[in-house]
Amino acid sequence: MADRILNIGFIGNGKGANRYHIPFSQALPEKFRVKTVYARHLGGPWPALEGVEYTTDLEAMLTDPEIDIVEISTPHNTHYPLTKQALEAGKHVVCDKAFVGTVAEAQELYDLAAAKGVTVQCYQNRRFDSDLLTAKKVMESGKLGKVFEIVTHYDYWREEYLRYAKEMPYDRLMGICYGHACHSVDQLISWLGIPDRWHVETRQLGGEGHPETYYDFDLYYDELGIKATAASNYHAAIQRPSFEVYGERGTFIKVEKDQQERDLKKFYLPAGHPDFGLDTPDQWGTLRYYDEDGTMHQERVETVRSTYSGFYEALYETVAHGAPQLVKPEETIAQLRILEEATRDLR
Repeated sequence: MADRILNIGFIGNGKGANRYHIPFSQALPEKFRVKTVYARHLGGPWPALEGVEYTTDLEAMLTDPEIDIVEISTPHNTHYPLTKQALEAGKHVVCDKAFVGTVAEAQELYDLAAAKGVTVQCYQNRRFDSDLLTAKKVMESGKLGKVFEIVTHYDYWREEYLRYAKEMPYDRLMGICYGHACHSVDQLISWLGIPDRWHVETRQLGGEGHPETYYDFDLYYDELGIKATAASNYHAAIQRPSFEVYGERGTFIKVEKDQQERDLKKFYLPAGHPDFGLDTPDQWGTLRYYDEDGTMHQERVETVRSTYSGFYEALYETVAHGAPQLVKPEETIAQLRILEEATRDLR
């Protein structure tokens, strides 16, 4: 496909589409245009975007020959049927995390995409979190020596969710494993590869029959000699560091998570805000290491500047030029194996 602007059709017109997807595709107007947004009902809290067609006719959008890519940003339990429908229409598809509910569903969709000559992948924008990229940069610098442990936390204290976790019935696809662990596990897989083995612990602190509020996943990389942990505690009145990297010669700690997320929650969007997602110096991580002479060094590490538009840069290369997709099928299947095991015994 020659260089041209690719047209996107969105299924879903809620927070996911308007906060986490559309602003970052629109930041690349030379590559993408949001042509159509489908929702079952028009209106809602999100203002209509200029030049975008809003429709309640899904079939019309899927049969529109100008639509190149369909992005799905809807509740998790709708991902599989909607992704399948869009693939059957011959569209490239990007589906929100955690993609689908099972490995079997994922494999069916990958096989269908291959048969149709299109691509399908999970939207893993958090591969472009600045805290992750900074931790990777520190490890690559060699100052830590041989790294043997990496820990990432996704902690919260949310009164409304704690009430929800005591009152609402358990729904596997609507809990924090498929909602948040999918981010952390994918970050580690994108960094270190598919783990050789893993151990998972998931807890329903609101009681059996209610949503989980705690997970701790240990991923083991035998050849690298690294244990990588993804953990979350929704009862954390004091949140643990976003990233910890431990090496034989030092330690790196990044306390605060990516600033893009906090900006987006305040509706401080990328357009017109050159400081969007930018850490201030007090948010930088701390690196302490010992050199070969045994001298201790401590420094603040400037946070890597990043943007979720990086996903769309890669998506363009895949759809327009046939480059390998950013989020590979085998990576998403590995993530789903871990999530399935983590939730297998929850009721």
